[in-house]
Amino acid sequence: MDTTAPHFGPPRGEQELATACDIVAQAFGMSPDEMGPWLQRVQDGQGQLKVMREGGSTVATLVFIPMGQWFGGRSVPMVGIGGVGVAPASRGQGTATRLMQTGLRELRAQGVPLVSLYPATQPLYRRVGFEQAGSRFEIRVQVSGLDFQERTLSLRPVRASDMPALHEVYRRHAQRQQGWIDRTPYTWNRVTHPKGETAYGYLVEGKAGVEGYLYLTRRADPRNLKQELNLTDLVALTPAACRRLLSFIGDHRSLAMEAVWRGGPVDPILFLLREQTYQVKHLFYWMLRVLDVPAALLARGYPVGLSGALHLEVDDDLFPENRGRFVLEVENGEAEVRPGGDGDMKLHVRTLASLYSGFLSPAALQLAGVLEADETSLRTATALFSGPPPCMPDMY
Repeated sequence: MDTTAPHFGPPRGEQELATACDIVAQAFGMSPDEMGPWLQRVQDGQGQLKVMREGGSTVATLVFIPMGQWFGGRSVPMVGIGGVGVAPASRGQGTATRLMQTGLRELRAQGVPLVSLYPATQPLYRRVGFEQAGSRFEIRVQVSGLDFQERTLSLRPVRASDMPALHEVYRRHAQRQQGWIDRTPYTWNRVTHPKGETAYGYLVEGKAGVEGYLYLTRRADPRNLKQELNLTDLVALTPAACRRLLSFIGDHRSLAMEAVWRGGPVDPILFLLREQTYQVKHLFYWMLRVLDVPAALLARGYPVGLSGALHLEVDDDLFPENRGRFVLEVENGEAEVRPGGDGDMKLHVRTLASLYSGFLSPAALQLAGVLEADETSLRTATALFSGPPPCMPDMY
């Protein structure tokens, strides 16, 4: 082990890489044989495996996955963090906190405004400035209840040449949501090539081109001799595309009892169903960290036609640059941010994450005791950060 190596960075040499893979395998209950393919998927998707060294040993790992996240109709540059692991002998000593602090400092130095993750434990991430900012739900539908007979749009299997069109369909849909991922090769690969399964893609198209698509895997249902249809993606831009895709799923009623996909608490596709033959189950809250307050506020979109000014006073335990007063001025949906102002709305950078995504309203954050503001500021913030409930169907 090279004890002169920087204490944080990519693995150096095969031995350190093997140690890093062992740490991740133990942290996530994976077998050593799974680590090579996992690491290859990370690298193919432009992700970066990082290790932290202490006392001449590799003690912790994490993965940076660059992507974007849609807020207010704009894709904000964001890095997803995964693969956070600490060697068993180094646990309980503040190692994970030091790991996260070091990683966040590196990302901020690179100009990254936002970081997101799915937490295995919240206290660790709250210590370094993350907070709940959105949800991931599982939607489970009884296939027998999908009695649609929409056939006006053609449906066919996806071909490799269709992928640019599918990417555009997804982008147009995700842009209207709050918190959806602006996908990169890494996240697209999880849709088209889920681990251990074969995904089949189908698209629907009309005169103007592709209007929707889905990817599904077929899982044996242990309760009976039928299948479960697992949709790794389900996107429709038009009502006709929604009905055509639901008709296609319903055509599997002799083979499958349930279809399941991931989304948010309110899915417009479910609004089309005749009966409530479905369940919506909460799976996770994902967390967000604002690394650069002015940059993040500038990068986000705001409601068109809306104008207003919000005077913020932010506290941040890790980054002094984020502490202090900022004025967010929005004119017809376009934002400017400047230092100073009256500080009428006081909040920690953790609370700013929940406000930024629209996860909780300013009034709810005030009720939780994590935000102080006058009534004018509450009304302004409510208008500026309004939108659909933030959700993230993708994992990373």
